[in-house]
Amino acid sequence: MRQQGFVKAVVVLAAVVFLAGGVWAFGWPQSFYSTIATYPPFNLHLFHDLGAFQLGIAAALIGALIWSDALFVALLGGATGCVVHAISHVLDRHLGGNPSDPWTLSGLSLIMVVGLVVRLRARV
Repeated sequence: MRQQGFVKAVVVLAAVVFLAGGVWAFGWPQSFYSTIATYPPFNLHLFHDLGAFQLGIAAALIGALIWSDALFVALLGGATGCVVHAISHVLDRHLGGNPSDPWTLSGLSLIMVVGLVVRLRARV
C-alpha cells in the first residue's frame, strides 16, 4: 500500500512538472529559454514543440491517475501532444518547415481525437 502511494506521488509530481513546463514553454517560450534552456540560438518553434510534447506527457500522467485503461490513457497523451503540436505548426508556419505540416499534423490530431472518443464510448 505504501509503495502504491509513493508511486502515485511520483506520478503527481511528474505531472505537475511536465504541465508547468509545457504551459511555460508553449505560452512564454522566450521566458522559458531565458530561465531554463539557455542553449543559443533561441528558436521559437522549438520551444512551442517542446511545450506541446510536455503537455502530452502531462496529460498521460494525469490520465493514468484517473483511468486504468492503458489504450485510453495512451490516446489521451498522444492526442493532447499532437493537437498542441499542430497548433504550434499553425502558429509558426511563417518560420519554415513544410507548407503541408499544419494540415498533416491537424489531420493526425483529428484521427487521434476520434480514436480517443471511440475508446471513451467503448468504456461507457
